[in-house]
Amino acid sequence: MTVKSENTKTSRRKFLMTAGAAGAATVAMPQISRAQTVTLKMQGSWGAKDVFNEMAQDYVDRVNTMAGGRMKIDYLVGGAVVHPFQVLDGVHGGQIDGAHTVTVYWYGKHKAASLFGTGPVFGFNANEGLGWIHNGGGKELFEELQTQIMKINVKSFFAMPMPTQPLGWFKKQITSANDIKGLKYRTVGLAADLFQQMGASVAQLPGGEIVPAMERGVIEGFEFNNPTSDRRFGAQDVAKNYMMGSHHQATEYFEIMFNRTKFNALPKEHQAILQYAAEAVSSANEWKGMDYYSKDLQELISKDKVSVHRTPKDVFDAQIKAWDVLIKDLEKDAFMKKVMESQKAWVRRVVYYNMYNATDYRGAFDHHFPGVLKI
Repeated sequence: MTVKSENTKTSRRKFLMTAGAAGAATVAMPQISRAQTVTLKMQGSWGAKDVFNEMAQDYVDRVNTMAGGRMKIDYLVGGAVVHPFQVLDGVHGGQIDGAHTVTVYWYGKHKAASLFGTGPVFGFNANEGLGWIHNGGGKELFEELQTQIMKINVKSFFAMPMPTQPLGWFKKQITSANDIKGLKYRTVGLAADLFQQMGASVAQLPGGEIVPAMERGVIEGFEFNNPTSDRRFGAQDVAKNYMMGSHHQATEYFEIMFNRTKFNALPKEHQAILQYAAEAVSSANEWKGMDYYSKDLQELISKDKVSVHRTPKDVFDAQIKAWDVLIKDLEKDAFMKKVMESQKAWVRRVVYYNMYNATDYRGAFDHHFPGVLKI
């Protein structure tokens, strides 16, 4: 009995010592990881006054908070290191570690980029588009574009389902599709091809160059993105007709990109923070946009005396016809055809459900706010 008891005590002591050593090793490992601080330099594609810088900072703040000092992003406004339209080159080449941008800004390198945010309108909004990115095969197709087709050293995430982008700002109200013909107009990406197909003369300019171009007469009309961005850079000072609604960019979102080599060298927990912070800020940005954009639209009307109009139906119809022409051309590229077929399969199923199931929001709005909507 005594021998057995002593052996038991010895075994317990050995177990506790072994467990204690293992526990100490387990505790020590994260301490080594936490001692390593990584700082990433991220540049936006946005002018200093643009609300998009605030939305980019929302992402940066979430990353920095979740990383607890072990990883930090320093954010720079558009043009600080590279041109706003050249952030892809900057990230690929390592001049900057990351960028907050939109894919349409680099569609000149491959038109398929525009399909991931500013492609043809098949009937889905940007939130449904992000659903396709995350659950309908979109992120896998974008990875294929980056790694196999373009072979760029970039890893990307998507965030912020943007509301439909207005047709834009004009000296004179657009009353029909004929008013687009011959118009000197600013847009970007495949939307440039769309408006050229409709007869416009298109200039592709970053946000900070739009108002000066309008003042000099280089352009006669333009779109950028939303009432807040537009108001902050002074759109209301160079035009007084704001046309709401359009098929040119109805499904866009931010692209948050990182140098792939730099990303792959990070610990797995840091990679996860960069990925999941994009998902978190997507909702935060969307909710902020609801607040900001609606307030600024009302102030454009009440304070800045802007005439806000709904884009005429025949402009929407002309855009659909122009998209049909462009789609036939885009489908000549096998990859682009594959992307659009994937999107249409998602839209056929998801938008069918959403449209059948959605309640009559318009009827409820008109009941509680009679006469407010004049469209």
